Amino acid sequence: MPGSLRGAVVAIGNFDGVHRGHKHVVAAARAAAGGRPVVVMTFEPHPRVYFQPEVPLFRLSDAAAKARLLAGLGIDALAVLPFDRSLAETSADAFETDLLVDWLGAAEVIVGRDFHYGARRGGHVETLRQAGRAKGFGVVQVEALDSARGTISSSAIREALAAGDLDEANGQLGHAWFISATVIHGEKRGRTLGYPTANLRLDPACGLRHGIYAVKVGLAGRWLDGVASFGRRPTFDNGAPLLEVHVFDLNENLYDRTLDIAFAGYLRGEAKFDSLEALVAQMDQDSRDARMILDPG
Repeated sequence: MPGSLRGAVVAIGNFDGVHRGHKHVVAAARAAAGGRPVVVMTFEPHPRVYFQPEVPLFRLSDAAAKARLLAGLGIDALAVLPFDRSLAETSADAFETDLLVDWLGAAEVIVGRDFHYGARRGGHVETLRQAGRAKGFGVVQVEALDSARGTISSSAIREALAAGDLDEANGQLGHAWFISATVIHGEKRGRTLGYPTANLRLDPACGLRHGIYAVKVGLAGRWLDGVASFGRRPTFDNGAPLLEVHVFDLNENLYDRTLDIAFAGYLRGEAKFDSLEALVAQMDQDSRDARMILDPG
């Protein structure tokens, strides 16, 4: 770690989604900094992926998105530790000494309520406090935040997205949930229906409810309005899940370009239509509904 960052206040966590609870932890680090640098320590891949590789994990933010979101919180550095066998088998004492003291030179460590560390989750907040007293760093535990439906957590946000509850998911996140992906070639059916789409393949573990959404599309520094379908296209092929995004009032070639798709509202579930005319009529209504959500004025 660069010498200019030694003596930092260090916030530690997985930070999947960088939700309001995570932002609260980083804000506590910044409040405690007093002019000292603020460093966020996180892990990639998510520890659950290491310990349970056979169980798909619906990530709220991939590594790049997580880094972007954390950078936007005004931190001085992001320390991403590879979560591999070596780290998984690191003892709590070695984590404290080798990483927090020798590598980071941490002056203060900020963690959330359920923080554990070290092999077999042997370390917790109280052992960290004891280590801090012995090894010369302070420890602050930040309490969880609540939403109207309970404690804010990545798990609760995944559940809300799986239910198509964008209000709850985005409320807990403190920003619109978004994905970033590269536009691929599709069947080009949309343009024949008057609705050209940008097709994006999401992580197979994505647990977002299949259906139609009002979206904002980030493209080359612009945010554009659009409507999107995520699902298996039951009217046509019932194939692998695909995100198909129609950007309103845009006439550009988007192939091979990377887009940010921010989900603003859930419109309806995926449905099979008996005719293309019925499908287009519904797409017209979906577009009107999406525009109302995105620009209610």
